Amino acid sequence: MANIEDISKTIKYYCKLLSIPLVGEIYEKEAEQANKTQLSYQHYLYNLLKYQVDSRLDNSVQRKIKKAKFPFIKTIEEYDFSFQPKVDEKLIKQLSELNFVGEGKNIIFAGPPGVGKTHLAVAIGVKAAMARKRVLFFTAEELINNLISAEYSKTLPQYIESLSRIELLIIDEVGYLEISKASAALFFKLISKRYEKTSTIITTNKPFEEWNEIFGDEVIAAAILDRLLHHCYPFFITGKSYRMKELFEKGGEKRIKNDTI
Repeated sequence: MANIEDISKTIKYYCKLLSIPLVGEIYEKEAEQANKTQLSYQHYLYNLLKYQVDSRLDNSVQRKIKKAKFPFIKTIEEYDFSFQPKVDEKLIKQLSELNFVGEGKNIIFAGPPGVGKTHLAVAIGVKAAMARKRVLFFTAEELINNLISAEYSKTLPQYIESLSRIELLIIDEVGYLEISKASAALFFKLISKRYEKTSTIITTNKPFEEWNEIFGDEVIAAAILDRLLHHCYPFFITGKSYRMKELFEKGGEKRIKNDTI
């Protein structure tokens, strides 16, 4: 009969072969605890497997969040709805349950700088990543540059196809920089490919009637908006700037007044 030391080494080796390394690390400690509490064999095995599964899921979520390339991590709970009372808190929380993802429905957050558009977009994106959905974040400038590079390298169809499989695509800062007509056509190809299949979140500082100025062509702008708005939850945030609020709270208002005297 094998001694305890040999059995321990063999168990750890088997755990490594089965790709359940955490079980190999904790089984002895858990066995001692199970013996003290007179835990059944089934419960002991259940605990070991649960630790391994939870660890693997946590690692999976972290990988999803990292791959999404968020500029920062925010949550819905961190958003100050009292500061932006016109934002429908109930609807935002419903959307954070992610039923819209995969239904081909979109969200557009429109409003001036500093009202929390990107915060809300990222917060919903983080929830989706935590639900192990494929999420990807771009600024509009980054995305356009990638599309141009793909066209130049003759890989545009493949690149658009890869983006069409992203369950939630977040495009931030649409409207901050003008887009050439040729680039707008590339953007339209992407939006058209994703239409009614996968979900997109857009943040923009421009009202829809000014999108023809962003994309340099009224027809292309109308076609992009038509596909984005067909199944969409639009939010028009017209409140005060969080950044100015934080500045004033830190004494910035006093400094600004002194600077203008």
